[in-house]
Amino acid sequence: MVRTFAAIDVGSFELEMGIYEISDKTGIRVIDRVKHMIALGKDTFVNGKISYRLVEEICQVLQDFARIMEGYQVSDYRAYGTSAMRAAKNSQIVLEQIRVRTGIQVRVISNSEQRFISCKAIAARDAEFQKIIQKGTAIVDVGFGSMQVSLFDKDALVSTQNLPLGVLRLRQILSQVSAEARIEQEIIRELVDNELVTFRKMYLKDREIKNLIAIGDPVLTLYRRADIRKAGDRMTAEQFMTLYDQLKGKTVDQLEFDFDVNGEYASIIFPAAAIYRRMLELTGAEIMWVPGIRMADGIAAEYAEEKKLVKFNHNFSNDIIAASRNMARRYKCHMSHIQTVETAALQVFDSLKKYHGLKARERLLLQIAVDLHSCGKFVTMRDASDCAYNMIMATEIIGLSHVEREIVANVVKYNSQTFRYNEVELLAKPSKDSRLAAPENLPLVIAKLTAILRLANSMDRSHTAKLTDCRLNVKGGQLVITTEYDGDVTLERLSIGEKGDFFEEIFGVRPVLKQKKKV
Repeated sequence: MVRTFAAIDVGSFELEMGIYEISDKTGIRVIDRVKHMIALGKDTFVNGKISYRLVEEICQVLQDFARIMEGYQVSDYRAYGTSAMRAAKNSQIVLEQIRVRTGIQVRVISNSEQRFISCKAIAARDAEFQKIIQKGTAIVDVGFGSMQVSLFDKDALVSTQNLPLGVLRLRQILSQVSAEARIEQEIIRELVDNELVTFRKMYLKDREIKNLIAIGDPVLTLYRRADIRKAGDRMTAEQFMTLYDQLKGKTVDQLEFDFDVNGEYASIIFPAAAIYRRMLELTGAEIMWVPGIRMADGIAAEYAEEKKLVKFNHNFSNDIIAASRNMARRYKCHMSHIQTVETAALQVFDSLKKYHGLKARERLLLQIAVDLHSCGKFVTMRDASDCAYNMIMATEIIGLSHVEREIVANVVKYNSQTFRYNEVELLAKPSKDSRLAAPENLPLVIAKLTAILRLANSMDRSHTAKLTDCRLNVKGGQLVITTEYDGDVTLERLSIGEKGDFFEEIFGVRPVLKQKKKV
């Protein structure tokens, strides 16, 4: 089966649409790419909103995109807005204008979703991606408003952090100073280092980084230089330093001519090169891989994976779990207890499929909530649940939307607080194509996940993993937890009974612990 799909990126610096053919035999193949340069980011980051003039321009371009989609007989599409649209105060008005005038529904995605989608685009280059991340690898995604640094080691995501250091922000700061090239470079170094100092101490210390994967629109512009393309899609750190030296003395007019771009785009080339150069120095990476992927490629990869049209060898859900576990370690959580509770929670979830009606995505959110359920104790033992809520809401977990992060934060909060339906209010609302329930049903989803977390936590009340051998079975209106542990389980029995009322209220099934004595 071949499906024609359109991916639209409403970005900070340009509108782009990719037309793709997707099939299980040939994978994801680009058949056309159209783009239009537009300074949304400049409008948003300077004025805080998108001007009516730019709204008019966006609508005209998207109307053209709609006609192109019709010409290609596109069967499905996705249109995502990123940092500029996220930051605009009038984004809801702009999105409604786009919908009414073009028929295209644009979904504004969180930063963590945006960067995760970019990772999926890289992973579409399956063999190369799997090979390169076996050694210490940093994915550096420099955008117009911010940059994301994600560290991989032996196929596992170690950490990911978003830093407020995009090329537009850097250019804006540099425009306020009039300095010679040497002083300008020192200013850039200080700005970059200031943002990276904490990240370097926490994540780069004693970690060997061999490879740097460079993604983002600015690096694609850099890569268009013919002398780089000759070397393929990889270059050594030394080769990039040579390129940087060639750029640092050039005026915007010279860069405009060299790269065949307009003045607006030419002005971001040197700031982008400066950020990548400093990242190479700080990480000590020897090789820089520029896979040449764009946001639209990531949207197509995400769609193909969700619709099961292609299958990646890399497990992205594991990346999300790895990120949450690393957060738990950072806040000194009891990891052996977390592992025991996670196993129990997933057992309960799987045993109750006929009763909870939840999907795989909610199962993943449950795992994350288990991993983070005690992180608030790092700050205080007294109001740990409130602290945990605030810590989770203040932390971007790669791959999760804002509303998904709110769900996790609320489940952790109500794990030890009285649950009241009328007090659960999510600030963000899921979009129409979300994998989650309708907004009005989300408090009930939170209640279900909370009930499961409470029960799983009570199954290891002593933190000694007494019930690791247990079996779960629903019969006669009870969730029977059977264990052959021959020691004392009084603490677990009392805790399960205590949590049983809320669990029964939610699922109509009462948890009961039965100890089967060995013969």
